[in-house]
Amino acid sequence: MHLDLNIRQWSLVGLAFCALMMGVALALQYVAGLTPCPLCILQRIAVLAAALVFLVAAIHGPQGKGGLVYGVMGLAAAGAGAAVAGRHVWLQSLPPSEVPSCGPGLDYMMEVLPLWDVLSRVLSGSGECAEIDGLWWGLTLPQWTLLGFVGLALIPLAMVIKSLRGSHRGQGSHTPA
Repeated sequence: MHLDLNIRQWSLVGLAFCALMMGVALALQYVAGLTPCPLCILQRIAVLAAALVFLVAAIHGPQGKGGLVYGVMGLAAAGAGAAVAGRHVWLQSLPPSEVPSCGPGLDYMMEVLPLWDVLSRVLSGSGECAEIDGLWWGLTLPQWTLLGFVGLALIPLAMVIKSLRGSHRGQGSHTPA
């Protein structure tokens, strides 16, 4: 099967994938009762950032190099989410004796600390981020999320490839971007 989608269509696929990821996260929180840890919150922010890029790209419907810009921004958001999810997976792989102690809650830190300090503390992890709340088909929730970000990254990658192929085909002709 050959998927020859334009940038707007790829953006809509990416937006739908982000909606699916957020839908699962919200269902796990509000239906299954799992409280998101600070790293989970950062991963949700990365999904929302990617969704925003895809939404703007879908509305804009760029031609030429515009798709490359949206693709790179989408890759950055998905890459940031994958990095945080990877950190989360690493924290869960630590032996219990090496797990960092639990710190103050994210809400409290946001009230009393500068944003950079909050990010630094959240990324260093805490005991609550190392808890494993269950396995689904042998994988933890952060492992599933990491796989989701890898899958999500394929969409802006396709946008980049589409834009680069389109710009190479357009060389020699004068088509507006």
